[in-house]
Amino acid sequence: MTESLNFLDPSVLTGLDNLELRARVVVEGFLSGLHKSPHRGFSVEFNDYRHYHRGDDMRHVDWRLYARSDKFYIKQYEDETNVRCMILLDTSASMTYGSGSMSKLNYGVTLASALAYFVMRQRDAVGLITFDEEIRNYLPPRCRQPHLMRILRTLSSVQSGKRTNVVKPLTDLATSLGKKSIVVLVTDLLDDEDRIIGTLKNLRAMGHDVIIFQLMDADELTFPFTEASEFIDMENNESFTTSPAAIREAYLDNLNEFLAYCKKQCQGSGVDYCLMNTAEPLDEALSAYMTKRAKNF
Repeated sequence: MTESLNFLDPSVLTGLDNLELRARVVVEGFLSGLHKSPHRGFSVEFNDYRHYHRGDDMRHVDWRLYARSDKFYIKQYEDETNVRCMILLDTSASMTYGSGSMSKLNYGVTLASALAYFVMRQRDAVGLITFDEEIRNYLPPRCRQPHLMRILRTLSSVQSGKRTNVVKPLTDLATSLGKKSIVVLVTDLLDDEDRIIGTLKNLRAMGHDVIIFQLMDADELTFPFTEASEFIDMENNESFTTSPAAIREAYLDNLNEFLAYCKKQCQGSGVDYCLMNTAEPLDEALSAYMTKRAKNF
């Protein structure tokens, strides 16, 4: 493996405190072609109205319409972009697990930063939602450099939450997306997978391009434990002590069944599914995904 590839190793990336630098290293080295649509330029022409959402720029409120309706409406513009991408990052307690140099949450932050950096470099609009059981941060899609800095600052300061409710931000998002968008969900899927996948299917049926990156730690995937251990649920603090040898086979069978089910359900409805082992360098994981995605265009 070359030196540049090693630079993408999680153990190296985690040492880059500057999130913009970390994102740029990933993107400029190995990320290419999230989509292939041509750019239409940077025209800024009024197009339509939509309801105001928290975080929207108040400068775009139509105050005359507010005076008539007593409701906030935002002027929508066909500006700078032909693609809008919303990245949703799970920050719940289960995402903080990490057996190596990067937790799932840290890996997810790096992945979300790289994707935001790349989408912006493509001159498309990108937005961000972070959530646990509630939406913690919402930044609507924009396509200007200061907005990317806002996204990176938000990601660099995320705090881990407790329980997970993946369906809530997806449902809220479905009501606010006014045009075809790319929806990227970064999560470990340790929630009600049937409800999550059902909501993703609905977004896909609405015409959106839906991608899910399921992040799993290497220890979660291989269960390498050998000594009697106490296992603690990070979201409800329930625990039990057992010998790993006594449960390894059943655990791995259940895990593989769970992963296969998620993959099958997503792919069967046109939702892009990518399982990521957080021990793997981001270049390898993203290159494998991009290669597969390119074949579908």
